[in-house]
Amino acid sequence: MTTVRSHLWFDDQALPAAQHYAALLPDTRVTSVVQAPAGTPGVADGAPFIVELELVGVPFTFLNGGPALRLDAAFSVLLQVDTQEEVDRYWDALTADGGQPGQCGWLVDRFGVSWQVVPAGLTRVMSGSDPAGVARAMAVMLTMTKLEVAPLEAAYAGR
Repeated sequence: MTTVRSHLWFDDQALPAAQHYAALLPDTRVTSVVQAPAGTPGVADGAPFIVELELVGVPFTFLNGGPALRLDAAFSVLLQVDTQEEVDRYWDALTADGGQPGQCGWLVDRFGVSWQVVPAGLTRVMSGSDPAGVARAMAVMLTMTKLEVAPLEAAYAGR
């Protein structure tokens, strides 16, 4: 059977990151942890090495590989939610304890993982049938860090 999954390289925070996401996100769980065999470069013998998890039901692999490679915003996890309350809750949790907000709904959490926290309302206005409304919503979105549904919908409607 052929499968595809995302594979993220961490210095040494793969297991704490996976556990944090499992506590935060629904349908998220750590499915296995492989300990580093003796002599694994960049990882202490017996330390968590490969962490398998399901992130909102999607399989991911996290690897503790030492500092040779770094996560960056070229890869992000898009978390689409239904309500503004969910945007607020996940945004606050993912930027807590050293996370950094970015532009247009992007952020980097304390583990270095880039996220996009996107309300379903953004998809509605950006795929709307009114090109002028889409342009107004886009202009408003470009001024935001955390996405706010009400101003996006108002801009689309011309209010």
